[in-house]
Amino acid sequence: MRRVIVMSSVSLDGFFEGPDRELDWHLVDEELHGHFNEELAAMSAFLDGRVTHELMAAYWPTADEDPAASAPEAEFARIWRNMPKYVYSRTLRHADWNTTILRELDVAQVQELKALPGGDMVVGGADLGASFRAHGLVDEYRVYVHPVLLGRGRPLFRPGADRTDLRLLGTRVFGNGVVLLRYAVESSGKRS
Repeated sequence: MRRVIVMSSVSLDGFFEGPDRELDWHLVDEELHGHFNEELAAMSAFLDGRVTHELMAAYWPTADEDPAASAPEAEFARIWRNMPKYVYSRTLRHADWNTTILRELDVAQVQELKALPGGDMVVGGADLGASFRAHGLVDEYRVYVHPVLLGRGRPLFRPGADRTDLRLLGTRVFGNGVVLLRYAVESSGKRS
């Protein structure tokens, strides 16, 4: 059975984007980008909200044609183009690049996707991740903590959500100071 994995970069103080939606504090060097490529190439689908999808679609379809692109960037462009994508949006009317638009998060539909053979599926975007979490659909969190304190911004985890018990699967420290924390959601699910 395929799993749903939330992958996100955060500041040490828990923000996934700065107060003006900036991401310039992400320390994605060749080592970390290569790791992302290795992890994402093994997935079977990207599950994104409209904003995340539009950000990705604005750059990655042709990023490997840029002579200034690094080898990991060119590799990720190919991964992104070829990977099936499911975009949750009530407003998006059309999307290219192997993309299916879904109007709402349907738990039964996600369970059907999870039952298919193949690699795990990765959720992009904090809001969509929160929706998957609220429905008990997240199996694992991969949080990349960047060595920066933003002071303010949008938190990855919203205050007021129900408790979710986690089990540490592993950690990894990258040369640029980013630390990966991998957690499985306990099978008992949410506890209030």
